[in-house]
Amino acid sequence: MGTMKVLVLGAGKIGSMIATLLTQTGNGASDFAVTVGDRDEGLLARAERSGFRIQRVDVEDDASLRAAVAGQQAVVSACPFSLTPRIAAAAVAAGAHYLDLTEDVAATRAVKALAETAGSALIPQCGLAPGFISVVGHDLARRFDELHNLHLRVGALPQYPTNALKYNLTWSTDGLINEYCNPCEAIVDGVPREVMPLEGDERFALDGVDYEAFNTSGGLGSLCATLAGKVRNLDYKTVRYPGHRDIVRLLIRDLRLGERRHLLKDVLETAVPLTLQDVVLVVATATGMQEGELRQETFVTKIYSKVIPGPMGGGQTWSAIQVTTAAGICAILDLLREGSIPQAGFVRQEQVPLALFLANRFGRYYAA
Repeated sequence: MGTMKVLVLGAGKIGSMIATLLTQTGNGASDFAVTVGDRDEGLLARAERSGFRIQRVDVEDDASLRAAVAGQQAVVSACPFSLTPRIAAAAVAAGAHYLDLTEDVAATRAVKALAETAGSALIPQCGLAPGFISVVGHDLARRFDELHNLHLRVGALPQYPTNALKYNLTWSTDGLINEYCNPCEAIVDGVPREVMPLEGDERFALDGVDYEAFNTSGGLGSLCATLAGKVRNLDYKTVRYPGHRDIVRLLIRDLRLGERRHLLKDVLETAVPLTLQDVVLVVATATGMQEGELRQETFVTKIYSKVIPGPMGGGQTWSAIQVTTAAGICAILDLLREGSIPQAGFVRQEQVPLALFLANRFGRYYAA
């Protein structure tokens, strides 16, 4: 297999975590030659101090992007979803594999269109949700002779909520707002539909803790298309502590900040603090017929923030959402390097067997 040359575009929180996992001693130092690219000099300087090979790249400049991609075997985008089509096109032109974390439906459609003539693999939506949750959902679905319902629930939550929202920022604010504002895909009574975000509120308890869940956009990835005609009801909902949804709906609907997303982003980033003390909750439940009986199967896991050594030694605390998002895309990249998943065209997350994912050295972070 040899060493795979990888360009990680974006030196922020998630890009740095991806580079750390790929290069940390004992995990992939000899398997991946990683270059971290960004146009922000401050982020690049921090990446260089961490021991990463760096390159200044302006993704919005075609010449700069082409020069950075040239000679790379894989391009991993940790950039805003608006840049997805541009980066994917550059990767295809250079004959490099392409992976990203986008939850944006339009951006994924653009990647899928590029994949029709690509000689390399294009694998969008490689994070947590979309991403790992589709791997889990498809694994549950295939266990049933007749699949009735598949309900997927994911939350990135503070371990110690203290404000009225019972929430801390743990990842991209733009991505969070997209989830809360954009239409959501679902299958209802066998018919693919779009449902409204922030609706479908439900409550459940796990390990003595109360949660709520409600519709949010993008979490299913391509699973609706894959399971169309094979499931009666399929939905994805984000998990929060009770009361969060009502406050968010007040902001987005009643105060109409969903129409002024730049202002909503400023409000959230000014008033809601970041935290590294978080927990990622994944709950997937399927019901249907197995051997002539109506049965239910459930997958549940919780992942907490971790101290992970960097390429220069020492340890750094990474949030659970950073770890799970980065581990998801690193596992898919590693399986691609091994030749365990398709090497060309559009690759869906649900094409990856759950057992193969969890056995991977990066996928194992989900087992904790």
